[in-house]
Amino acid sequence: MRVLSGIQPSGRLHIGNYFGAMRQHIQMQIGNDCFFFIADYHALTSNPSPKDVGDFTLDVAMSYLAMGLDPEKTIFWRQSDVPEVTELTWLLSCVTPMGLLHRCTSYKDKVAQGLTPNLGLFAYPVLQAADILIFKSDVVPVGADQKQHIEVTRDIAGYFNNTYGEVFVLPKDYIIESVAVVPGIDGRKMSKSYGNTIEMFEPEKSIKNKVMKIVTDSTPVEAPKNPGNCNVFALLKLFASPEEIKQWEDRYRKGGMGYGEAKKRLAELIVEYFRPYRDRRAKLEKNPDYVRQTLAKGAQRARAVAKKTLAEARKVVGLGDYYDR
Repeated sequence: MRVLSGIQPSGRLHIGNYFGAMRQHIQMQIGNDCFFFIADYHALTSNPSPKDVGDFTLDVAMSYLAMGLDPEKTIFWRQSDVPEVTELTWLLSCVTPMGLLHRCTSYKDKVAQGLTPNLGLFAYPVLQAADILIFKSDVVPVGADQKQHIEVTRDIAGYFNNTYGEVFVLPKDYIIESVAVVPGIDGRKMSKSYGNTIEMFEPEKSIKNKVMKIVTDSTPVEAPKNPGNCNVFALLKLFASPEEIKQWEDRYRKGGMGYGEAKKRLAELIVEYFRPYRDRRAKLEKNPDYVRQTLAKGAQRARAVAKKTLAEARKVVGLGDYYDR
């Protein structure tokens, strides 16, 4: 089964990114034909600084490699190194109805969050469709809230196939069985846009300081507490063993325990969990050329697949042969 997914280099990866997608991506390398890319073109819709685009792209690559992505098993590349995707985007744009794009909720949501409207943001679903279709992906792992992206991709592929012939595979969504929403230190969903994240590889002291700032209610130490309403407990469930989680749950309900005690244990667990990967990450930071070369090799492999699909698409629309570039 061919699996494809991308991640935007919009900031340093945090534990919400890990439990929400990265962990599942790493697991899916077993028994599947995986294509994972860093979506730097997509990141441009918010007009980040050029330095941030480069720095965050390298950061994402290092993080994935440190956490276990195997570049021998998985094709792993930077989106902008496969120019065939942008040409296919134009071909798909010419069969995509405006009404389909107007119905996409992601554009409306991002504008509502204060992002400046631009054509790239509006036409984002077409580029995303090209990412998926050019590699003839069978499934695309997404969260339940991103299911519309795959539905739009299927619609665009259908419009093209109905107009010119069966070129594209209609992908299926693979809803990631993710944990519940990972809370940030302010209680909202952990997100770089909220500035409430705990990064996977930030200094240990910084992790501990952030954990101690996690918002909790004002229930007195001696009073029983509801673990189901506690941001600290929600994070403990991600890192602690089932046996330890049960112990914490009992202590919450019994009372006589302060949130500070749970926070200290949470900080320890986060640091312990990522420590072996932190060592791998430190080695990669000392050898950024290896990381860049890994992405370049991945791009060569990705282009070999993309060129074949683009050649098919060009032929059926009447553009003729696709010459090697």
